Amino acid sequence: QVQLVESGGGLVQPGGSLRLSCAAPVDFSAIGWFRQAPGKEREGVSCISSSDGSTYYADSVKGRFTISRDNAKNTVYLQMNSLKPEDTAVYYCAAPRPGSSCLTDDPGRFGSWGQGTQVTVSS
Repeated sequence: QVQLVESGGGLVQPGGSLRLSCAAPVDFSAIGWFRQAPGKEREGVSCISSSDGSTYYADSVKGRFTISRDNAKNTVYLQMNSLKPEDTAVYYCAAPRPGSSCLTDDPGRFGSWGQGTQVTVSS
């Protein structure tokens, strides 16, 4: 199975910024970012469609996070600004399964998960 590869996580102070990268070995119809904090369920953060560049965001990150893509590099980025302690989680990228799209944030409808990258927001 094709696997995506995340990078860019780290430790940052509240109010700081990080940029995550998701490298895809093949073309996908879309790429979504998810996160999972300890003791919590995995939740959708953002998604970008490859066909028209449509973007989607969870309410909790709107205005702070920006998803983008570099088609030449088959890479999707998640620019995270104004980070808060509650953003602390392992961040994953994944691709929608056949028949799915960015219109759903159900992790069960996505596959090709990467190994995740840890983001810790703390002073």
